[in-house]
This record gives sequence, C-alpha cells and structure tokens, in this order.
Amino acid sequence: MKIRTGFLVLAALMAIGCGGPKEEAGGGAASGGSEAGSLQGAVSIDGSSTVFPITQALAEEFMNENRGVNVTVAESGTGGGFKKFGRGEIDITGASRPIEPSEEELCKKNGVEYLEIPIAFDGLTVVVNPKNTWAESLTVAELKKIWEPASKVNNWSQVRAGFPNKPLKLYGPGTDSGTFDYFCEAINGGKGKSRSDYTASEDDNVLVQGVAGDEGALGYFGIAYFMENKDKIRAVKIDGGEGPVEPSPETIRSGKYQPLSRPLFLYVNAKSLDKPQVKAFLEYCMDHAETLVGQVGYVALPAEAYGIGKKIVAERRTGSRFLGETAKGMKIEDVLAREK
Repeated sequence: MKIRTGFLVLAALMAIGCGGPKEEAGGGAASGGSEAGSLQGAVSIDGSSTVFPITQALAEEFMNENRGVNVTVAESGTGGGFKKFGRGEIDITGASRPIEPSEEELCKKNGVEYLEIPIAFDGLTVVVNPKNTWAESLTVAELKKIWEPASKVNNWSQVRAGFPNKPLKLYGPGTDSGTFDYFCEAINGGKGKSRSDYTASEDDNVLVQGVAGDEGALGYFGIAYFMENKDKIRAVKIDGGEGPVEPSPETIRSGKYQPLSRPLFLYVNAKSLDKPQVKAFLEYCMDHAETLVGQVGYVALPAEAYGIGKKIVAERRTGSRFLGETAKGMKIEDVLAREK
C-alpha cells in the first residue's frame, strides 16, 4: 500500500499520539528476530519536518508488526530536535543536515553518545503558485538575489528582465530548520545568511498552503512535500551552472540536481540501544527504508548504504563523519564513501 504524507499526519494525531501499547493483532516477525507482540515499550523520535514522513512511515509499519511498542514521532525542526536529543530527552532525532559543533558540545555536556545514520536523499524544492507562468526556472544567482540578507526584492520584475510587475511574497522554513540552514549555505554561502522578512514556519504544510494561495508566492522545502501537493503548487527548475534541472528522484540520485541535493540523517542515542524495542526499530528501518523512503516521496540510498547502517547499529559505532559540514552538493556515492 502506498503511504501518503496526508494519511501519515492523520495517523500521527489519531494513532501514534495516543499513549500506551496497541491491542494485539495478527502480524509477522520484526527485524532482529522478535516475534510480533513480544516487544514492549516506547520509542521517542523528534526533529526535522523533512525527515518526519520517513520516520512516520517506518513507525507505522513497525508498530503494525509490534503491537506492544508505541513509537511517537514529533517534528520540532532539526535544531529543535537536536536540543532535545542533546539533553537526552529522546531516543532518535531526524536531521536534514549534519550535527553542528555546538550540538556536539551539548551532547558531550550531557553524556550523550550517538550514532549517525544517513537514511535517504532529498532534493530541496523551490516552488511557486500554479498561476505563475513566467518562472519556469531560476538560477542560483537569482535565488541569491531574492533571499540574501540585504535583499529588497519584493516584485518579480526585479528578479529578471521580462518577468511581470507582480508582488513577490516569500515562504520558507524557520531558523530551527535544517532546511533553512542548508538553503542558506547552498544559495547564500553561509550559515544563517537569509533575509528575515518572509513568512516562516517549521511546518512545511503551512508553507505549501501559503504558496498555493498566493499567485506571486515563492517558497522552498523538501521534495516529499512537493510530491504530495503537486496539484496545488509547481516546482521551479534550478540552474546550478549547467542548465535548468527539475527536482526528481532521477536527477537527485544521479547528482544532476545541484546544489540543492542533500542527505538526510537519523541520530540515535547510544544508551537507547539498550532498549530492545529501539534496537529492533532501527534494524527495521535499515531493512525497510529502501522501500518506504520512495513511497513518501524521497530518494532511497542504495541497499549497500542501509547494510552499512545496520552494521553501525550492531557495532554501536558512535560519532559523526559529517560533523559541522553542510553536505552541499553531496552525491549518494559520497555518502557511501564516508560510511565505509
């Protein structure tokens, strides 16, 4: 069955948000050799709204096979998730960028050792309203002109000669978002470098609704939210120097969609692996992510990468191989090289 983001959000509110274990129902065996229903307890996940659909899909399927486990999945943004994670409040945090030095220090301060596991690839997608018939593509320089800190661009005619005299309204993630961090680095050349006079939200669905309701709007977020809402918004092709390229699983996987392709991560508290349900859930993620990632609109890593992830869990290989980097323009083979 194809898992859709809209369904998963409802599931989060109706099924996962409820406390306590679920009732027993028929099912197979989970990864790690645990019989359905034999595992008990909770798994707590927070972090990136971009990674949320992936972890939510995995949580739903895992709980279908392990009715005694309650996996809660929240989305407070990459930065917000790392704060909770660094204080030891959650088992797993999703991140749409690598951990930063200040977050690493918070982990050290609180004795939190962690595992870093790439889970998927994303193409950060620039979107406009479907009534926008003029901006079929934008260059990186034009995006910088729009979004750089000193920008006063508020009309499409200021972006490119020939664009119409129409107000330009911007929508984007808040400053706690890893998507915000990545976009600033990839487009504006530095952490936090962005104009602030735009409609910001950590909830990507709010951004979708904003762009869908405003003819002159432009926004950005992960590709899954575009794929889920492509009847309401339109993706802009990005010219990174070699001609306009549309965001798609094929262009992201091949490395052609630059500089807005990026790896997504799970960070796991090493102490949480002492809980059988957490270890089993991570093994399930490595066994099933290749299938489920694509079903929620992202790009799966090769099977080899998930095999490496499973080895990281088995060996409790702690620490980061991406610490403090933006992962800008990184390709799937680059991630594999880091993890071996």
